[in-house]
Amino acid sequence: MKAVVLRHPGGPTALSYEDVPMPEIKDGWTLLKVKGFGINRSEIFTRNGWSPSVKLPRILGIECVGEVVETTDPKRLQKGQIVVSVMGGMGRAFNGSYAEYTLLPNNHIYSVDTQLDVQDLAAVPETYGTAYGSLLKLRLDDADSLLIRGATSGVGVAAGKLARAMAPSIKLVGSTRHLEKADELKKVGFDEVVLDKDNQLQTDKKYDRILELVGALSLPNSMQFIKNEGITCVTGELGGVWDLTHFEPISQLNGGYLTSFESGALNQQKFDDLFDIINDNQIDVAPTKTFDLKHTADAQAYLDSHDSFGKAVVIL
Repeated sequence: MKAVVLRHPGGPTALSYEDVPMPEIKDGWTLLKVKGFGINRSEIFTRNGWSPSVKLPRILGIECVGEVVETTDPKRLQKGQIVVSVMGGMGRAFNGSYAEYTLLPNNHIYSVDTQLDVQDLAAVPETYGTAYGSLLKLRLDDADSLLIRGATSGVGVAAGKLARAMAPSIKLVGSTRHLEKADELKKVGFDEVVLDKDNQLQTDKKYDRILELVGALSLPNSMQFIKNEGITCVTGELGGVWDLTHFEPISQLNGGYLTSFESGALNQQKFDDLFDIINDNQIDVAPTKTFDLKHTADAQAYLDSHDSFGKAVVIL
């Protein structure tokens, strides 16, 4: 089969499009024909050599939409069924979705109830799933103001659309390092846009809820803008910094609550609920850019560029 393999860290050209052996079915696993997958920043981090636990060579890809080819769980999964998968070690502990076929653990494969075509569905699993799980942690209310830090990212755009569906009257504010993207944010539903300059928000307002997608790099600054008893959820690590240093929680939490979400906590029930929201509200989940498998490196380069906005997907 064709696959995109990372054999050594580097730029996009380190991703090699080549022939590799087909994976063989084993107990507890299912073979999927990959129909499409989203591109994620964590995969770019791995390509850069920032994921020391990932042993190379490796086929990257932490999510996919696929068709069941062969399974050891026939009671739940049927041949020809369209399913999604996220995390569970895919693309990290074992080969992932950057390939024509992928072998995945049964317990990380989820059924979907949707009329979305493959191109749109490929934008959903990791990105909308992560956004949805994070918004649940924020316990949104119609009267809230919500700041999404890192709003132009795939998860940021998804979170904005989902938040509008879940709490229609919410005041939706997005931050960006590039104010020329403000119009794009407003087109997808944001009410206001705040400049993030040198990891400092350029505003004097405070918010009921903050979704922190930049991560540890900007969290201490974000906590200066949370209202008393407001909630901040740390989800992303777009800033490429994993650890907090010189953070004094008693004073710097500013009277707010701090929680977190990661997509490894997604399950069948959350996906069922997520697709209900997408279907009932007819949310436009279409990706911003689409590539084919041979040009997966270009898809990563786009996501890592100044011009990126929203979600990039690869369709086979």
